[in-house]
Amino acid sequence: MSFLHKLGLGTGGAGTNRSVSLPAHSNSRARTPGMPPSAGGAARGPESTESTRVSNGLKEFLWNLDGLGRGTLLDLGPAWQTTLSFFIERGFRVSSEDILRAWKSFLTEEEVRLRNDANASETLDMTASGRATRFLAENLQYPCTSFDAVLLWDLLDYLEPALAKQMVANLTELLRPGGVILAMFHSKKPEGFQRYRVADSNTLQVISTAIICPAQKVYQNREIQDLFGRYRTMKSFVGRDQLRETLFIK
Repeated sequence: MSFLHKLGLGTGGAGTNRSVSLPAHSNSRARTPGMPPSAGGAARGPESTESTRVSNGLKEFLWNLDGLGRGTLLDLGPAWQTTLSFFIERGFRVSSEDILRAWKSFLTEEEVRLRNDANASETLDMTASGRATRFLAENLQYPCTSFDAVLLWDLLDYLEPALAKQMVANLTELLRPGGVILAMFHSKKPEGFQRYRVADSNTLQVISTAIICPAQKVYQNREIQDLFGRYRTMKSFVGRDQLRETLFIK
């Protein structure tokens, strides 16, 4: 059995979605070195069924960003136009990188490589830590302290724990002092799969869609605190839908 199937993943892959949007009041076409190219129609359309949820985490996230001015934000989900517009209208430069889709594509490519190259298993570090290192060498490639804020969503629940640990460490380096991360954690393994986009200052649109990667881990409070041990503040909001919104301030 291949490692892809051990993770509960199929063999179909899809390309990553990566984009940057400038504040609406800016006419500049230039981009910061190390930043991905301009969005240019990269925003994704609606998927499957939608609902909404009140988000105290988002409200607190925005409160911490209030008065920042022309900040920079990294959205680690699809480049939804509603989310992009919400932050661009507030003067933010938004970078979007669909990490979960990129991870699925990476695993599929590794599977193909192992199947076609008999020596690959001997030359590649096939441990979870080795895979995480190779993946992050090609993703989240931004200069240190590039961002004031990160929308992490519930991605950590769907990544291998070794990758989740390394990714949090990388994000910490990308975040400026005083920067903030909004993350979500399921209190039990989710049966379906959801994406999120910002509707207004305290409401998220929840889009139920096809599973990209199955959930890998349910994090307990102590494990979350260990993952974000370098952050000076952690604040959580527990919803009725068994989803915990947690804010981390560097």
